[in-house]
Amino acid sequence: MQNTEDSFLRLVKIMDELREQCPWDKKQTIHTLRPLTLEETYELADAITDNDWKGIKEELGDLMLHILFYAKIGSEQKQFELSEVINGICEKLIFRHPHIYGDVKVADEEEVKRNWEKLKMKEGKKSVLGGVPPSLPAMVKATRIQEKAKQVGFEWDNKEDVWKKVEEEIGELKEAIELNSQEKIEEEFGDVLFSMINYARFLQVDAEGVLEKTNKKFIYRFQKMEEIAVERGTKLENLSLTEMDAIWNEVKKQTANT
Repeated sequence: MQNTEDSFLRLVKIMDELREQCPWDKKQTIHTLRPLTLEETYELADAITDNDWKGIKEELGDLMLHILFYAKIGSEQKQFELSEVINGICEKLIFRHPHIYGDVKVADEEEVKRNWEKLKMKEGKKSVLGGVPPSLPAMVKATRIQEKAKQVGFEWDNKEDVWKKVEEEIGELKEAIELNSQEKIEEEFGDVLFSMINYARFLQVDAEGVLEKTNKKFIYRFQKMEEIAVERGTKLENLSLTEMDAIWNEVKKQTANT
């Protein structure tokens, strides 16, 4: 059985060969790879959501190939070498973990996170929020923003106070609805979502992850409804809302743990 080093070098060699010999691989740029990398990342996220270890292993391989692909192009463009990428992350990890590689003492993971943000500021970042990628999905971005703000003490004391904020934002949304101001409704609805994501953090819930699980559950149950309708010689669009609701409740009982 190959060790990790041999396996890695084998993949590097294959990447070099593909770049030199395969017409498709030769044509790729960092820009043509970008959407494919995003797709692979979401496929990994799906496998993680489903707790699919076989899928996780496969998707990690796909992402590793993409990393080597970018590094290969970077080398061709005389921008950087693969060794620089690897050594760069090694140096960053050592610098940001002084409690492991230095004499800094920490009490818990929260103190590790606070120190991490302080060290990032020393590296030249002007804002604690500067490291949040602009292109992150909105829900993930909101979570990261809140987590980073927490590291400088901008945080609620307890989940009860956070829930009061949720209720306050819902009240403001209701007022906006009564005023029939679409602009204000959208603003307040965004505030409700942001405060709910904050509450999710205090419940130690991954808002993005649990919403995706709910999406999958809805898709599964809705498709079961469609199947039942066909079995009964009709389609959902031919049923009344009351009839569809009855089938939905039937499916819920059959798939209570799905």
